Amino acid sequence: MILAGGRGTRFWPLSRKRKAKQLLALDGKQTMIQQTVARLLPLSSPNNFWIITNEDLQKEIGRQVPRLNKKQIIAEPLGRNTAPAIGLAAFILLRLNPEAVIGMFPSDQVISDEKAYRRTIEKGVEIAAAAENIVVLGIRPTRPETGYGYIEVGAAYDTETSRVRRFTEKPDAVRAAGFVSEGNYFWNSGMFLWSARTLANALREHLPKTAPILEQIAAAYGTKKFVSTFKRLYPKCENISIDYAVLEPRSAKGEQGSSIYCLPADFGWNDLGSWTALHEHHEAKQHPADGNLIQAQGIFTLHATGNYLHAPGKFVAAVGVNNLVVVETDDALLITTREQAQDVGKVVKYLDEKKLKKLV
Repeated sequence: MILAGGRGTRFWPLSRKRKAKQLLALDGKQTMIQQTVARLLPLSSPNNFWIITNEDLQKEIGRQVPRLNKKQIIAEPLGRNTAPAIGLAAFILLRLNPEAVIGMFPSDQVISDEKAYRRTIEKGVEIAAAAENIVVLGIRPTRPETGYGYIEVGAAYDTETSRVRRFTEKPDAVRAAGFVSEGNYFWNSGMFLWSARTLANALREHLPKTAPILEQIAAAYGTKKFVSTFKRLYPKCENISIDYAVLEPRSAKGEQGSSIYCLPADFGWNDLGSWTALHEHHEAKQHPADGNLIQAQGIFTLHATGNYLHAPGKFVAAVGVNNLVVVETDDALLITTREQAQDVGKVVKYLDEKKLKKLV
């Protein structure tokens, strides 16, 4: 189950409404969603892949991943966050195969060790299939990051896996630093494993208003009424993430009662959440002496360090500038700093407000 909605606004101006971040080749020749599908294919048949996206991206996703069943590339009529999206898939699969284990994977992450990634998922599948268990893949924090949710783990379940005590969404800098120093916290990767039955029951318990709506939509899947039912009912679903809808209330039952487990994800993970993260990712791979990462036809640098400059087809000269992010497209130019790159999404918000549709 691959989540491929959203717009990737922090990668504007490269990411647009009809060519969002997951459809861009930010790390090699394949796009992000192509990489996601390729590293998961050894684990299952293409017929077992489901993608939830939006109407702007559905056609292009189908073109980029032609091996997958186009009927299983489902376009939300409007965004309702991750709980309704993954919940709909759970209720559809509950009708097709209640014991199916669902892996929920974002479409815009980078994984460096794919063999270790698949081994971790296989381990998680075993735990998820054993009972009404929920497995979350946790990333060992390398810094007090405030942009991620955190998982506090408790008692060991086995040599690799721990029971989850609680989830904390995006703490402030002081709390994040405390979590890192305590040593029993992981970043929430957004990758989960559970059976269709487990997730459906959890949604019925913790999201009682939305779950019946999703069940009605799922009941129409495979019929001529599916699209109209989807469009009519889906807007009535709560706009809520799976973290807030299920994981947090479930974890409140305590580490012995929640049946939530954290499996460490030691396979080189990056969610490429901003131009800054992309710079850091490529810098770690390429180790440029001056820290500059430049896509251009020709390059000249003088007293310039730590810059991310994207101007394909042009000669770029960087003189006396440090830690800049400059991204050029045919119709737009972004100039910011690596420190402020998290705020690029506010540009898209401004363009939306001004109804400058050609730029988004």
